[in-house]
Amino acid sequence: MGRKSVALLIETSNAYARGILEGIIDYQRQHDAWSIYLPEQDRGASPPKWLRQWHGDGIIARIETEEIATALRKFELPIIDVSSARRRSGVPWVETDDPMVARLAAEHLLERGFRHFAFCGDPSFNWSIWRSDAFVEFVAEHGFACDCFPAIGSESPGYSWLREKRRLERWLRTLPKPIGLMASYDIRAQQILDICRELEIAVPDEVAVIGVDDDPIVCNLAHPSLTSVIPNARGAGYLASELLESAMSGAKVPIDAHLLLPLGVATRQSTDILAVEDHEVRQAAKFIRENACSGINVVDILKEIPLSRRVFEHRFKKATGQTPHDAILAQRLKRVAQLLRESELSLDSIASKSGFEHTEYMSVAFRKRFGVPPGRYRKQPYALE
Repeated sequence: MGRKSVALLIETSNAYARGILEGIIDYQRQHDAWSIYLPEQDRGASPPKWLRQWHGDGIIARIETEEIATALRKFELPIIDVSSARRRSGVPWVETDDPMVARLAAEHLLERGFRHFAFCGDPSFNWSIWRSDAFVEFVAEHGFACDCFPAIGSESPGYSWLREKRRLERWLRTLPKPIGLMASYDIRAQQILDICRELEIAVPDEVAVIGVDDDPIVCNLAHPSLTSVIPNARGAGYLASELLESAMSGAKVPIDAHLLLPLGVATRQSTDILAVEDHEVRQAAKFIRENACSGINVVDILKEIPLSRRVFEHRFKKATGQTPHDAILAQRLKRVAQLLRESELSLDSIASKSGFEHTEYMSVAFRKRFGVPPGRYRKQPYALE
């Protein structure tokens, strides 16, 4: 059998799309089965002219515009969509689990003691709307409200960044402080950081900002450096490749969404704060972050602070919204997720290194937190649904 011809209609202009391409490269390195056609293009670019005469075997595309969707309708070959725009029905769709992205961002801010929350996105994109809805819902579950900026979509007719910037300035001035703010993606977060600097709003002391995509260039050039949720773009590219290969081989691939969990949060200076006035609670939270995986319990924390257990637990819950036990568990589960992603250690070893005495308890707690068991989480980026 000859090599299959596959077209990739994926932009190279942003970190998430490049991550998808890296996942496709990973698949190719392992299988070396395709001849690839990849045009250089920006987000929303027109279909390449060569596509009109192209005769291949399959396509992986970010179907972000009606023009791309229309161009692909003439093809009767397998297509995998790696966009959330949903402009082409009836094709398998691989995307990030946006509600879980929002949950990780909200948890990150809640752990730092914030009691006021805000969201700023771009309604031109489904993923931004879904993240906004999930973020509002999640902080509401913890008893808090969220102030959402009424953004005008960047792809709306007559959109002007200068006008939008003025609206953002007015909005940021009116927000209660301190506040934890989620931006739907890193570029929007960088814009907010720039405005805060111009308005002399202290970050993270008055406004703590978290973005999405973990774009190393954007996050590290931002001032201060930007905390960001890490999507599994690379896993999305690999999974899309697996699905396409199955479809090109004649297998029936489900057209339902294939959603990938985000990989975690890359913490940087823009959220490096515990926004509570209670000195003992701040001291305890720092102790938990540094020692949770060493098998500590509440008794160990009480050795570090001059409070009775009843008073401490009441003040900690009041300041952070979670019990000390829950805070310890959250830190341990973060470590479990990291070791599952970055190592080949056995579950028993991971449990030991994360502060769990029993692997079974770790697995139950992990599944409750992430929605999948540890073994599935480890292989999930590359597993078919």
